[in-house]
Amino acid sequence: MSLDDFQSDLPQDLQDGLIAVGEAARDLREPWWIFGGAAMALYGLTDLHVPDIDVLCAPRDARALLAALDGQVVADPGEGLFRSAVFGRAPDQPILVEVMADLETRDGAEWRPVVFTSRRRVFIDDVPLFVPDIRDHIALYRLFGRPKDLARVERLERLIA
Repeated sequence: MSLDDFQSDLPQDLQDGLIAVGEAARDLREPWWIFGGAAMALYGLTDLHVPDIDVLCAPRDARALLAALDGQVVADPGEGLFRSAVFGRAPDQPILVEVMADLETRDGAEWRPVVFTSRRRVFIDDVPLFVPDIRDHIALYRLFGRPKDLARVERLERLIA
C-alpha cells in the first residue's frame, strides 16, 4: 500500500499537521510513531474524523519535538486508562498534536507499557513519517478495549482482510 494512492484524500489540516510533525521529528534520536486516528488515515481510512495527531516517542525526544512544534509539556490529563511520563500539546499547528512518552494503559489493576514492535515509514511530500504496522495497532486497540477502540479494530481488520 502506498501513501501516494490516497494522499490527496487527507484533509488539508491533517496533511499539513503531519508534514509539520515529520519535519520537526527529523532530528529525534529514538524511534517514534504516529498512532491513533492519524495513523488510521495514513493506512487509507480517510473517511474518519481525525481531531488530532498522536505521537509516541522517548521522553527526551518528546520534549524536543514539543519545542520544535511550539508546544509545551502539560500535566498528564490522567483519564484513568492512560498515563504518560511526558505528555504535551502543540495546539498552534494546523491540527492539534499530542506527544506522549512512556505511555502506559491500565489493564485491570496493572499498568502495561504501550509499545509497538513494528515501524513502517510513509511519506507526505517527501517528509518521512512512521506508523506501527496495522496488526500492532489492532493489538493496541484491543488492549484499550473501549467501545470506540473496538470499532476501530473492526475497521482495521476489514482493511487488511
